[in-house]
Amino acid sequence: MIRPLLMCFVFCVVSGSSKPTKKDRVHHDEPLSPLEHNDQESFDFDHEAFLGHDEAGAFTELSPEESKRDSGDFIVEKIDADENDLVTEELKAWIAHVQRKHIYDTVETHWKDFDKNGDGRVSWDEYRDFTYSHFLDRPQGSQQRRRPIIERDERRFKVADRNGDQLADKDELTAFLHPEEFGHMKDIVVQETIEDMDKNKDGFLSLDEYIGDVYSPELGEEEPEWVDQERSQFAEHRDQNKDGKLDQKEVLDWIFPDVDHVALEAQHLIHEADVDQDGKLTKEEILDSYSVFVGSQVTNFGEALRHDEF
Repeated sequence: MIRPLLMCFVFCVVSGSSKPTKKDRVHHDEPLSPLEHNDQESFDFDHEAFLGHDEAGAFTELSPEESKRDSGDFIVEKIDADENDLVTEELKAWIAHVQRKHIYDTVETHWKDFDKNGDGRVSWDEYRDFTYSHFLDRPQGSQQRRRPIIERDERRFKVADRNGDQLADKDELTAFLHPEEFGHMKDIVVQETIEDMDKNKDGFLSLDEYIGDVYSPELGEEEPEWVDQERSQFAEHRDQNKDGKLDQKEVLDWIFPDVDHVALEAQHLIHEADVDQDGKLTKEEILDSYSVFVGSQVTNFGEALRHDEF
């Protein structure tokens, strides 16, 4: 069941009673592929970035002729959102979707646990009742102690609810459960991070609060070298305006490093296939460069074409 996982997530986020030796607040992008990106030898990295590891590995059964035949129709039909027979910024959105597929799959698996009335949307009440029912059934004092957790989740739920209808579709619920993966949720992640670390509740993170989040010394323990390195990181890089504390913008820059691997890969693929260098890919250009995207021993294009998730 997803409930134990969700509650583990809740307690890990809000509890300060059990700290690891060193906590990493930075949300690192997962590699688009564990393979080395070396186009001189092969396009395997690009294949996995474009369709994911599982799909890429299963495509070896298709011949070069089959993959080239299918590639143009697949890319234009599945990625060309505005249906103008061109692929531009849509390629970035597609790669991001592929990289998040495991997240979407998890939400899909447990969707019925949340959507109790089967209307295709999850209300806050449905999510709350499923996730926190064992809290709500406890004595009033226990409920009061857990209320800040529930209120914080409700606030995040409202941010994820982009159309403001107080109901979450699958994309919105995914953003709620995995806010670090979605650009429009970054501010709420920053806010929650500050709330976790800001012991004096002034809305900023001091050096002591920053260090206190990553290191809690034991009596008589010699301070590890990396703690002093963290102090230097705070002073030299995190505290950009040198006022001795981190504001929301500085926390954002810290926990979300500005390296967009998805955008870089999309630019790379367009560069490889864009013969006329107009920044757009036509079906013909995709067909001419099909090996960059799928190749003959690359991705499970046949499976991808038959599955609704693609």
